[in-house]
Amino acid sequence: MINKNKNNYKNKNSRKAAVLLDCLRQYRITAGLFLLNTVLTYVIFRLYGIPMEPFCYAFAVTFFCMAAFFVVGVVKEQSKAAQRYQKLTGILTQWNDLPEGKSLAEADYQQMAECLGAEKERLVSALSAERKETQDFYTAWVHQIKTPIAVMKLALGSSENPDRHALGEELFRIEQYTAMVLAYQRLGSDSNDLLIQEYALDGLIREVIRKFASQFIYKKLRLEYSGTTVRIVTDKKWFVCMLEQLISNALKYTPSGTITVSVQDGVLSVADTGIGIAPEDLPRIFEKGYTGANGRLGDKSSGLGLYLCAEAAALLNIPIRAESSPGEGSCFFLRMDEKITSSGSVI
Repeated sequence: MINKNKNNYKNKNSRKAAVLLDCLRQYRITAGLFLLNTVLTYVIFRLYGIPMEPFCYAFAVTFFCMAAFFVVGVVKEQSKAAQRYQKLTGILTQWNDLPEGKSLAEADYQQMAECLGAEKERLVSALSAERKETQDFYTAWVHQIKTPIAVMKLALGSSENPDRHALGEELFRIEQYTAMVLAYQRLGSDSNDLLIQEYALDGLIREVIRKFASQFIYKKLRLEYSGTTVRIVTDKKWFVCMLEQLISNALKYTPSGTITVSVQDGVLSVADTGIGIAPEDLPRIFEKGYTGANGRLGDKSSGLGLYLCAEAAALLNIPIRAESSPGEGSCFFLRMDEKITSSGSVI
């Protein structure tokens, strides 16, 4: 009920009505005493046979004065309420610039607001420092772990171990998960590291495909991509991150068959012939940490891949949606109409 009333008071007319009711409540004792005094005076005048004309005159003058004082009080309270509402809209940043209290109660409430504001600033500062420390740690960790990964890749490349291909693919997945950690940390950063430029979409797609080439070969999956002459305006790092997550997801859940990347009518799609997504899971696949039925099959999923993809899409203002049928595969669509600068026929 309290929350509902607070929402109602955001309306201008509702606030005026609330101020009027508050004033009526404040003056109710005075009005009650005036009414009681009027009744007693009337009774006394009647009992002693005093003419009623002086009584009526005094009643009229007193009532007029009280009404005038009430109207003035309501007008002043309306003005004060408007000032309070203006401060309320910016209380998170203007808590230390409140008007001087006109009464002890107002001064107490303002002191409470100032104490809460100061505590809020302290907590925000502490949280920001902790977040930066965490981001710095994971950023350093990611860059440090790249060295042993590179060394292991070189060692596997020259090794005669019959399992070197399988080990290489697992090492590739470790590298992908490491990159995912760095991307996740960047999403929580307060700084905007976007670098918006014009790129050939074909070059970005082929860059990602080359990165996953060994995965396609190892899993014996067919890739279909015929190329495009479309050019888009975007941030390369986040666009590539988004596309990597979509292709990585397709590879993860496609035991056999084909993965198709295509660009048509301003829409980039990544389709697979994998296990598909259950209808009840489809609306929630972009939620953070949500793995669904597929993620519980062998604990493959962390629930972060598609979440990062959706967050990157939102960051780049590229609408994303998915269609899927269990056992028939999935298709993810990126609508890039507003990002396209020029296009031509398919290569």
